Amino acid sequence: MASDYIFIRKSRNTLSTILHTILNILLGIGSIFVTIVSGSWIIGFALVLLSKWRTFAVRPHYLWLNIKSNLVDLIVGSSFVLLAYFSGSEILIVHYILAICYVIWLTIVKPQTTESWTLVQAISSVFLGTTAASILCASLNPIVLVLLEFIIGYSATRHVLAQNDNTNDNGYPALIFGAIFAEIALLCHSWLIVYAFTNLGIIIPQLSIILAIFSFTTERIFHSVEKHDGQFRFKDAAAPIFFGLAVLAIVIIGFSEPIFNV
Repeated sequence: MASDYIFIRKSRNTLSTILHTILNILLGIGSIFVTIVSGSWIIGFALVLLSKWRTFAVRPHYLWLNIKSNLVDLIVGSSFVLLAYFSGSEILIVHYILAICYVIWLTIVKPQTTESWTLVQAISSVFLGTTAASILCASLNPIVLVLLEFIIGYSATRHVLAQNDNTNDNGYPALIFGAIFAEIALLCHSWLIVYAFTNLGIIIPQLSIILAIFSFTTERIFHSVEKHDGQFRFKDAAAPIFFGLAVLAIVIIGFSEPIFNV
């Protein structure tokens, strides 16, 4: 009897995993192409929210905590939908790329919980969220981009810090980095450079690259400090620091003459 119970339980777990994977694939593909077909981001965004129903199906006391814990996933999902919408109503190569990347996010990247994957998740939300926000706010008041970047910086920082033991202390550092993101966005808005790859239909704002590199370098420095009980050792963080500075110098100095300037 015990062996039969274990077998049935394992079968149900396997079936549940397969069903969950299939639903994620359908969400990744459906949210992108329904946005193209409908010519509106609303339906695709609604699908993203619907997939997060467990986040909202809690008591009011836990609602805000759940929203904060799922901000990274919400930012990534809504960014994919908005980028598909911004790419136009005709199906292009970029739409297939977005659908594939979203499926990879849902089935491979998002379920991971290790430190390295957590960093990948946070930087993905920074890059994709900033890309969508920059294109969205190109003709809007700078305050909109500043507010969105604050949310992106806050959620990405909190997502990384939540992996540590001191989860109750994540609020203030996350707010600080949200403010830093907002300040960088405000400085860059007056000269918001966008790189366009017309053959593929891909658009990449310079701000996305800057903030992604800044996030990676900062996390590596934080990791070094945490590893040595609050003491910073330059040699442990030298490689990511020099790498980040080199890439930023190349991007800002060598690639500041874009195909067009927003």
